Amino acid sequence: MKFLDEAKVYVRSGDGGPGCVSFRREKFIEFGGPNGGDGGRGGDVWIECVQGLNTLIDYRYRQHFKARKGEHGMGSNCHGAKGEDVVLQVPAGTQVLSEDGETLIADMTEVGQRVRLAKGGNGGFGNAYFTTSTNRAPRHANPGLEGQEMWVILRLKLIADAGLVGLPNAGKSTFLATVTAAKPKIADYPFTTLHPGLGVVRSDEREFVLADIPGLIEGAHEGVGLGDRFLAHVERCRVLLHLVEGTSEHAGKAYKLVRRELEAYGGGLEDKPEIVALSKADALDPETRKQQLARLKRAAGRNAMVLSAASGEGVQEALRAIQARLDAGAAEEAETAEPAAPWQP
Repeated sequence: MKFLDEAKVYVRSGDGGPGCVSFRREKFIEFGGPNGGDGGRGGDVWIECVQGLNTLIDYRYRQHFKARKGEHGMGSNCHGAKGEDVVLQVPAGTQVLSEDGETLIADMTEVGQRVRLAKGGNGGFGNAYFTTSTNRAPRHANPGLEGQEMWVILRLKLIADAGLVGLPNAGKSTFLATVTAAKPKIADYPFTTLHPGLGVVRSDEREFVLADIPGLIEGAHEGVGLGDRFLAHVERCRVLLHLVEGTSEHAGKAYKLVRRELEAYGGGLEDKPEIVALSKADALDPETRKQQLARLKRAAGRNAMVLSAASGEGVQEALRAIQARLDAGAAEEAETAEPAAPWQP
């Protein structure tokens, strides 16, 4: 299944059915009268967050979704049936934006969440509705109201607790494959990862979701390489694990390059808690390791970890550091949360 994180779709709710003009004429019944029924309401267009999806590939080959129209009213006071609704199923983390790509309509973050995008038109009244004491035989009915139509943009932002960032070939996919059951593509050349990946980390009887995105290069915010479009998938992460390749020419310059791209992208990524680690430590001799680690500490202005996903060195320490940051963030959110209103009988 291919990964697709953005799609543009057209939605239209159903028109309301028209009312009916009808009169009661039955044998042996002395008095007749109007008995035209109302038209049915048009179907709505809903968007629903469901479990089991992690891509918007369903909307690549189908972009138009139209709900059914309401049925016509009929004689004998028979009202028309409501039009059938249309439900767009999306994975958790999908944002619904207006056609301009900026106005947020809905943010689907929880499974089971359901939002109406377009309301169906009301059905028209039949002539029985217009009967009054002075107008005993109305001969007109209302047409149904038209439905709503719009273009919307679906944009998926993966929901994960922690995210991996770094230059291409920094060992992010290897780290994800080591600590989770995910099976990303791993090779000894850059840009092996072409789409984001998710995995569940189980460490010290704790669990959290880890996201891996394609590597960034200089000028990514201007569209160089794969660009920075995949950074949206770590916007929801609470902690970033920044991997810097130990075999690079200068670890400090590599760290600063990625930080500049994060700041240019925005979205609050530059302010997220960050754990810095020197990766591929198994390929370094002791002198080079010491030199690269010192460069990385100076550039980051903080302590840096040393790890190797291939040999397992420092992996558990990195996972415990991520979990500690997640616990600290959860504690801060609990302190700042507003207390619930007292129960009143």
